[in-house]
Amino acid sequence: MNTSHAPEFRELGDHVALDMINTVEQSSAGPVDRWQSDADVAGWLALAGVGAAQGAAPGAAPAGLLESARGLRDTVRELVAQRKAQAPLALSALNRALAAGGSHLELAPVDDGSLVMSRRYPSQTAAQWLLPVAEAAADLLAHGDFGLVRKCESDACSLWFYDRTRSHKRRWCSMALCGNRHKVAAFRQREAADASAKAK
Repeated sequence: MNTSHAPEFRELGDHVALDMINTVEQSSAGPVDRWQSDADVAGWLALAGVGAAQGAAPGAAPAGLLESARGLRDTVRELVAQRKAQAPLALSALNRALAAGGSHLELAPVDDGSLVMSRRYPSQTAAQWLLPVAEAAADLLAHGDFGLVRKCESDACSLWFYDRTRSHKRRWCSMALCGNRHKVAAFRQREAADASAKAK
């Protein structure tokens, strides 16, 4: 696997658990892992807006976050593929991640006098930092419509997405990436076929 540092995170999955899976993606040189350090994982968690990473100071990520996050990502990728294939689910590793526990609901007043309720997560361990993503993955597996959970149709792409379009006909991780590549390739193929037909 290509381990060159590539911190660009794509938010194309329309679900945090799928965006986590998508932190490894195919390239012409092979798979690229966007997580190369604890700080990369913390940055991704902050971008995703989940758990202890929100508002955390730079360098605050617990040791071992990278290893734990990669393990959770592998588990969720396997479970999503199993669920999509309607195969039996191997849930023990995800259930262990969910057991990190310790989250609680908290009420806080807002300027207009109303109350807002939010979930607070502990932040001492890597497992606790990853708990919101484990919960999101569990929710996806239990309640997601897997007719709408899809892998990009490009043979060269490994990205997953939740099709939330009105028509539910989304085919590509992104029109700007694989969709456009497909259109260009189809256009070139038609041009080549036209040229070949004219030459006969």
